[in-house]
Amino acid sequence: MSNLLKLWKRWSYLILIAFLIVGAFDFRIGLIALICMIAPVAVSIFKGRFWCGNLCPRGSFYDNVVSKFSNKKKVPKALKSVYFRGLALTLMFTVFTTGMIKNWGDLYGMGFVIYRLIVVTTIVGLILAPFYNERTWCNFCPMGSLAASIAKFRNKKNKDKNALLSIDDSCVGCKLCTKTCPMGIDVHEYKGDVLTHYDCIQCGRCVNKCPKKSIGYKK
Repeated sequence: MSNLLKLWKRWSYLILIAFLIVGAFDFRIGLIALICMIAPVAVSIFKGRFWCGNLCPRGSFYDNVVSKFSNKKKVPKALKSVYFRGLALTLMFTVFTTGMIKNWGDLYGMGFVIYRLIVVTTIVGLILAPFYNERTWCNFCPMGSLAASIAKFRNKKNKDKNALLSIDDSCVGCKLCTKTCPMGIDVHEYKGDVLTHYDCIQCGRCVNKCPKKSIGYKK
């Protein structure tokens, strides 16, 4: 991982904070967040959910700030189910679409629709973190779910296409990688293979946690 990417992962949450503060005074700023709605899906075509674990400013916020008070527990399967994710996706796009149609042409109104979505969903993540883990929101984030769906489809065609992580045969099955995964993936089960789970956000926590250095980025 490049030093530039490490810096971005560590400090890009400041962009979210700036967005929330400045956006409160000028709702047009909310339109900038369209990037964070489109980018996860676009990136997933080539690298799965790489955006979520490495480039998303809100993901950085959860990792570097919210993690300080999260419970480090696995997210319940119900919150990761297809039905719940479908509900979250439908709700968000209904609010987004109706709001944009109603305010079309009014940059302040359109910006407010997006700004409100970012604020509300960020708060949802903050509320759930003390009960589960800091990335709870990412387990059913609508854009993340779309990205995961694309990654799942791509992996069926060529499992090496999206996967950036692999686990070699030196793995001893201690399961520390699985315990540290914020997405609740059974990482250890991919021993001797590439990590192709569609919800892998490629955050690298399992890489850093492995005592045998069995997990690494593909070359």
